[in-house]
Amino acid sequence: MTRNGKTTAGTVRRIGAVAGAAAVLMSVLPAGAAVAAERGARPGRAAWCPEVEGLRVDCGTVGRPVVSGKPWLGSVSVAYAVLRHRDAGAARGTVAVNPGGPGETAIDRAAAFAAGLDGVLGSHDVLLVDPRGTGRSGRIPCGVTDAEYRFADRAGQRDAVARCAAALGPRAEGYTSAATADDIDAVRARIGAASLVPYGLSYGTYLMPVYASRHPDRVDSMVLSGAYPLGVDPLARPSAEAVSLALKRVCERSAACDGDTAVEDLRTVAGKLRERPLTLRIEAAGATRTLRFTEDKLANLLYEAASRGAGESPAERSLLGGLPAALHGAARGDDRALRALVDADYRAAGREDQASFLAVVCNDYPRAWSVDSSLPERWREYRAALSAADPGRFGAFSVKGFTEGQTDGADACIKWPRTGTARPQPVDAAQPDVPVLLFAGDLDSNTPESATRQAAAQFRRSTVVTVPNAGHVAELESTHCTLGIVDSFVRTGQPGDTSCTAAVPPIAVSPIAGSPVRR
Repeated sequence: MTRNGKTTAGTVRRIGAVAGAAAVLMSVLPAGAAVAAERGARPGRAAWCPEVEGLRVDCGTVGRPVVSGKPWLGSVSVAYAVLRHRDAGAARGTVAVNPGGPGETAIDRAAAFAAGLDGVLGSHDVLLVDPRGTGRSGRIPCGVTDAEYRFADRAGQRDAVARCAAALGPRAEGYTSAATADDIDAVRARIGAASLVPYGLSYGTYLMPVYASRHPDRVDSMVLSGAYPLGVDPLARPSAEAVSLALKRVCERSAACDGDTAVEDLRTVAGKLRERPLTLRIEAAGATRTLRFTEDKLANLLYEAASRGAGESPAERSLLGGLPAALHGAARGDDRALRALVDADYRAAGREDQASFLAVVCNDYPRAWSVDSSLPERWREYRAALSAADPGRFGAFSVKGFTEGQTDGADACIKWPRTGTARPQPVDAAQPDVPVLLFAGDLDSNTPESATRQAAAQFRRSTVVTVPNAGHVAELESTHCTLGIVDSFVRTGQPGDTSCTAAVPPIAVSPIAGSPVRR
């Protein structure tokens, strides 16, 4: 959810969807905070094991079957790093962090997590596991790059999914959230931790409840940020509705534009792109590429990309802050500002292989068709679902335009094979009765507050903290208030005083000349 979101520059994700999860916690460091780099390995340490100033770091690997019960499909070596607590005596617990994706790595971000979770590390160890198929845990290329997937039209994305599945073959069955959850528990056992505090960001908010449902006796409490439920809407209607709300909020809080006008401008531009898409030539991943910017690409820009990084540097103009003025111009025939925003976003597309992302979302997520149906039957079932959908739930977009903007939902996985792959993840898996803290940025359209509250309903004891002026993954907000709440919750099981969220400043918004609310 990413859901997927884009979690690093150049990775297509939604929920895993993070404003550069490589910097999820790096970006919230106090000025002058020490950040340790990976150095040469000490004797007896793996060469890839990071060194973090002031902390002991233990690393290792655990051998795991690719598909349980099918040894002929081989094994995967799952890598981990444990950042050891600073205080004397035994650790009070172990926080296991997943930065999102699916497909994001954790070990190479050890310094960032150590700095961001500095308070937690006083009493708790922090466990970083590279999910199978990523980083140090056996990469699995399938020949579909981030840039190829992002620049492709919708038919091209569906074909890319089919090619990726064919390249993975029967091993595709082994790349699921359930398998990764079991890997994490195998690592937990290896390091001798009796239990964990799972901490999921973006897609990690899907993975960690899967872990909790499969290993309920090993969970002390849980933190989920940028969350969505296991039963995520395959048509992403909460995100479509949240786009308009985010535009209204940034206009109202900045007084740089009128929110209702911004939404109407979006509706106008979406209609224009349905009739006549823009064509852009963009330098990305070492090549000049042609982008046909259609309504679905606009939808993706608005709900996914614009949520990324909102609030991280509030005084600087973010993508979300530039959109009202860009849409206002494009609605009136001047698309230069919109083209500039699109160019800047797509330049970040990279060469990363999308196997670990596509395999997980196409194995796990709910679909608007039966996975047992033939391809023609799937299309009939999917079109019936679209026809039955209320167009009013898609905000300023058409039903087709918004659904085709999803990189991990709608019809993206319709060509994923019926056989040789995994069954979708159960959406009603029982969860342990433990405290769960959830964060929602109120400018996040990727995993909006409504989705976070649906995620919270999965647990008996949950607390939702809505962070104003924050986008996808609230820990990116500039005041560091959110990380202080995490620290309190991990140490005490209670979020403590959350009133500091009221001081998170509004983001800068490009003013629109003549706006009726401009001061």
